[in-house]
Amino acid sequence: MKILVTGGLGYIGSHTVVELIKNGYETVIVDNLYNSNEHVLERIEKITGVKPEFNKVDILDRNGLEEVFKRHSFDGVIHFAGYKAVGESVAIPLTYYENNVAGSLNLYELIKKYNVKSLIFSSSATVYGDSFASPMKEEYGLGVTTNPYGTTKLMNEMIITDFAKTNRNISAVILRYFNPIGAHESGLLGEVPNGIPNNLVPYIARVANGTLDYLNVYGDDYDTVDGTGVRDYIHVVDLARAHVLALKYANEHNGCEVINVGSGTGYSVLEVLHAYEKACGHKIAYHVTDRRPGDIATSFADTKKAEKLLGFKVERDIADMCRDSYNFTVKNPDGIK
Repeated sequence: MKILVTGGLGYIGSHTVVELIKNGYETVIVDNLYNSNEHVLERIEKITGVKPEFNKVDILDRNGLEEVFKRHSFDGVIHFAGYKAVGESVAIPLTYYENNVAGSLNLYELIKKYNVKSLIFSSSATVYGDSFASPMKEEYGLGVTTNPYGTTKLMNEMIITDFAKTNRNISAVILRYFNPIGAHESGLLGEVPNGIPNNLVPYIARVANGTLDYLNVYGDDYDTVDGTGVRDYIHVVDLARAHVLALKYANEHNGCEVINVGSGTGYSVLEVLHAYEKACGHKIAYHVTDRRPGDIATSFADTKKAEKLLGFKVERDIADMCRDSYNFTVKNPDGIK
């Protein structure tokens, strides 16, 4: 089976391409390299022995994207491509709506035109907003999103749901990610954020290797195990595995399903920090500062639906996540070159 992977050279996309190849799928990658690196292609080949076809195409380029569809007969599409920085989305919302919504519409129209059976969409727990208590359940409905990035994910979910209702031939699975961290165990693939990281573990990694001086911990007076915020972290390889299982499910069913993908376990900021200290073998400096507006105390997934429909369970814990993250950081101090 041949699968188109948009954003396939990005952090989650590249790990998913590896898992697809391991499971016998032929992959074709579309990526505009906005937040990724063409050298990732060589890393994928080193891990799998297969070099996927790569097309430098922006999903806003409808004609360029269609040329890829004309050359191939795709059995499925996994859609990662999109801008993803929350803070940036607040600063330039129109850019996010144009790319993440209008660009995705180009893709969905081509999926319909070329009769592609399966669509897996990369969504986010941000669609729950701050309206619900954990564990987050798919049947909660949708909360009030707190930033344009989250709103673009919400809009895509609504579009895909309506698309699947009116097209019996399409089968869609919307995966709501919680917090992917870690790296491939080889140290060849991992997260390389642009500039100062926005997410916890890449930031801790920069402190661990001396690039940054200390970690800011935003609040230690929450009603949690140690007063710091609790989140659901999932190893990126486990998350990649979930996409392969979702694709198998989509190939065997019609309609649209929304499924959480997380570990189902909450880890506090300090628990993650201490796990990373064990991984790197030394203390990591941190300062406690004020809470950030909009942050909630606890957020983690209800994972029963993923286990029931996909047969998905995580295989790696927080120690594995931190170990693999640190291994990638040590082996790639300047990122993927």
